[in-house]
Amino acid sequence: MLQAYFTAPSQTMIVNGEGCEHKLSRQQDCDTERYKRADRYKGKQQAVKMVMTVLFMTILLGVGSPVGNDAVSAQSSAFHMNAADEEQGRRTVAVVIDDFGNGMDGTKEMLKLPIQITAAIMPFMPTTKQDAEEAHRLGHDVIVHMPMEPNKGLKKWLGPGALTTDLSDEEVRKRVEDAINDVPYAIGMNNHMGSKVTSDERMMRIVLGVCKERGLFFLDSRTSYKTVVPKIAAELQVPIVSNDVFLDDVYTVQHISKQIRVLQKYLESHISCITIGHVGPPGKKTASVLQQSIPVMQTNVQFVKLTALIRGGSMNDPLVLPNS
Repeated sequence: MLQAYFTAPSQTMIVNGEGCEHKLSRQQDCDTERYKRADRYKGKQQAVKMVMTVLFMTILLGVGSPVGNDAVSAQSSAFHMNAADEEQGRRTVAVVIDDFGNGMDGTKEMLKLPIQITAAIMPFMPTTKQDAEEAHRLGHDVIVHMPMEPNKGLKKWLGPGALTTDLSDEEVRKRVEDAINDVPYAIGMNNHMGSKVTSDERMMRIVLGVCKERGLFFLDSRTSYKTVVPKIAAELQVPIVSNDVFLDDVYTVQHISKQIRVLQKYLESHISCITIGHVGPPGKKTASVLQQSIPVMQTNVQFVKLTALIRGGSMNDPLVLPNS
């Protein structure tokens, strides 16, 4: 539509030009008509200026009537409200930390970050309940980090209670319900690995159905471009949010710092960003980079929990993959 809009006037100008160019014997008639059009256009411009001046003075002064004053007041209030809302929601970041529940490296450091985070906690693990209770005590959001089958990798990497595509509907439902029951204070869920499961409509219809029944939102970690989570969530009317930037897929301070810059770049064109880091092998490094980056970013970024973004609406922007 944009191309047609901009092309049409250009074509008209070319046709008019050719009309004069191929009728040289009538050049004077063309010029005369052009001058007449210019005079008419100038007259219209003057009339418009007069009308606009009257309207401006009417609004500005209110012509002594309550309606005029109310109009000015309403316009001013609307401007300040919109500006305040835009300023307040201009840039927000939700930091999600995966893989709590197994006493992994960086657990204490992540929970003590100077911001509120969302702690994604694996069910059925040695420190599941301990980590959930501590995260909740410190004011962090707690969600179930549900182990799900990936396209590549061994099932034994997933841990107990994992969802795999060879399970029956009944077993999938049971495992999701058991996982929710095992993580105290859980208000949401996201996928641990799960590129295969999150691309499977049967599986995700069951998972999201249970989430809806239990009042949980779902964070799509977006480990696959083929995710069906947004589609199924829309059908079932389950609130979802989606990952935008992975922080630590490579376990080096240099790479994690680079991903912080990717996050900052993302915020140049988006008002909100969800970023996922991990405890475990990169845990202490990720916590250290966040500890240093947060004070600098807080000059123009507000760090929030996932629940704040869900209240503000679902996020489904294209995923910013690591190394992109």
